[in-house]
Amino acid sequence: MNLRSWNFKDILRISQLETECFPKDAWNYRMLADSFQSENFVGILCDDGGEIAGYGGLTCGYDTADIDNIAVAERYRGNGIGGAILENLFSSAAERGMQRVFLEVRVSNAAAMSLYLKHGFKGVYARTRYYSDGEDCLVMARDVHKDN
Repeated sequence: MNLRSWNFKDILRISQLETECFPKDAWNYRMLADSFQSENFVGILCDDGGEIAGYGGLTCGYDTADIDNIAVAERYRGNGIGGAILENLFSSAAERGMQRVFLEVRVSNAAAMSLYLKHGFKGVYARTRYYSDGEDCLVMARDVHKDN
């Protein structure tokens, strides 16, 4: 397995995996393709012999970045892929001069929150009724330091 940048041809499979992982609020093909075409976007995926085991996306702003999504196919979970993708995205944000990286996570997604906490993210505030089904999200952030 290796980490690499997204290619445009990967987006169809990424959109399918997005739907499998996030049936309530998946990004569709068009949303993923539009993000991919932005110069401010970084997409990283884990390739296992041509199969996408996981992926993530990050959008950079002036001095902060937002992790748009991270997902790992069910059969690959628990193998460190999500953490590797997260750290790669964080490093990309640091290389682009970002000062802080943000993300949103469903309050019910304990596994994702645990991953983010393990990788240095901290809860900043909650957004009530953030998702289409009315569930709240927790906004988390991690500062970028020059010595990272």
